[in-house]
Amino acid sequence: MQQHDDFSANDYWKALILYGLNQATYKIALGKTLLSMSAKGYNRVPWDVLSAEFFDQYRTRLEVEDRMPQQATPGRRTTMERIFSSFQIRQNLDGAISEVGATAFEDVVPRFHNLVGMEGIQGKFYRFEFGRYLELTDALHTVREEQENALHAELDARWGLLEGAFSIAAGNYRLANDVREIYLTGAYKRKPLTGNISFLQGYQGNICFYCGMEMQPGDIDVDHVLPRQVLQHDEIWNLVLAHRACNVRKLDRIVGEHFILKLIARNENIMGSNHPWKKRIASVLGATSTARAKELYWHYGNVKMVLGSNYWGGTEGYNPGSDPFYRRLITRLNNRG
Repeated sequence: MQQHDDFSANDYWKALILYGLNQATYKIALGKTLLSMSAKGYNRVPWDVLSAEFFDQYRTRLEVEDRMPQQATPGRRTTMERIFSSFQIRQNLDGAISEVGATAFEDVVPRFHNLVGMEGIQGKFYRFEFGRYLELTDALHTVREEQENALHAELDARWGLLEGAFSIAAGNYRLANDVREIYLTGAYKRKPLTGNISFLQGYQGNICFYCGMEMQPGDIDVDHVLPRQVLQHDEIWNLVLAHRACNVRKLDRIVGEHFILKLIARNENIMGSNHPWKKRIASVLGATSTARAKELYWHYGNVKMVLGSNYWGGTEGYNPGSDPFYRRLITRLNNRG
């Protein structure tokens, strides 16, 4: 549907806010941010000012005891939820705002005007240069001046409606969040992992952890067996090598228990060597094989609590019983009980 002269700016605004397909609450938060920036007299909003206001919108929403999920996929959290949780621990407001500006706008700012069946409205309410500024249009100012209170009420109602729908899908959202907090204190940003390939190949060979087939140079990914989005670290005990395609199929899902047993066996192979990493594994998982297995299973239980039933059992045709990893002498020696 193209723009029509009989559609007012308010008609277009309502269509975008009330009838768009929302997999998360970002569009609603940006709508409230735009109205707020207009009310404060901005025409061109610097990126850091936009980031601060966007963060405040979420801070108001999430800084409550019974906060609700902000996206549709069970077990996952939005970038804004992760930024807010980190802020609660570190109380670094400048850092949180900077993180918003760097990571939170990639989808919502370019796509705010998108609506199936309605073309030709890009730039209706703002234009932007990503990372620098967002320029508000006369149409936005007009909409805000005519119906500011009503528009905020509609946005709040839509936000609440989405949260309610997401909470139904998310199951035990509060308990899952409590589990996530365990890992946030020691969280750090993702590090480049390719430097671990040669080390991991020494204990895994050139075989994909998930399908048991040979890997070729250039088609090797370093993967977190237990999803990083929960554990928030890159500890070697949780890293394996996989085909790129297998890694993509797995994504952030929970692996079947046979892969946990395999990970435990792989870690014991490292512990049976003289590599310095064995000291790090012992310090974080435990001094004995029994303690390490118990600790790894504790993490596995936490991940299942957070991600619910989002399981992945492996690639089609994979059979743990015929996996060449378990037939290796070193593995048998290090897991002889």
